[in-house]
Amino acid sequence: MAQAPAAFEDEFVAGLTELFEEKIPFNRVMGLKVSSVGPTRSSGRLVMHGDLVGHHAYNRLHGGVIGACMDAIGCMAVLAALGARHMDEPPAQRLARFARLGTIDLRIDYLRPAIAPQFDIPAQVVRLGSRVATTRMEFLAADGTPLALGTGVYVVS
Repeated sequence: MAQAPAAFEDEFVAGLTELFEEKIPFNRVMGLKVSSVGPTRSSGRLVMHGDLVGHHAYNRLHGGVIGACMDAIGCMAVLAALGARHMDEPPAQRLARFARLGTIDLRIDYLRPAIAPQFDIPAQVVRLGSRVATTRMEFLAADGTPLALGTGVYVVS
């Protein structure tokens, strides 16, 4: 289960985790897991498995999986930031804001081949406006080596 600062209720963190791990089928297929949830930073984790291979000779992770994971965790970080902004609302109402989120732009810079047993995907909300949010994401090997960097822009209203 993901951990969050004391400001978030267990119900909010559990709901956000269920949303991103179970209710989004593609995240479930990839095996994307929530690692942490915070008001400006959140992160996920991906364990490598055979269905994610993009290059059979090297057992390298498919670039589309990297982009999809970074987009999902960027979006999750925005939802957590919105949740922190609207602590006056009940957890279920804050989680319902997910229905209004959408990716406007996503930029991924691939730095190195993604060959590792697992990957960490931290995301930071750079700006949370009333209509648009911007995030920075990293895709890291288990030892912290950066494999890809990304920026995501999301509609929040």
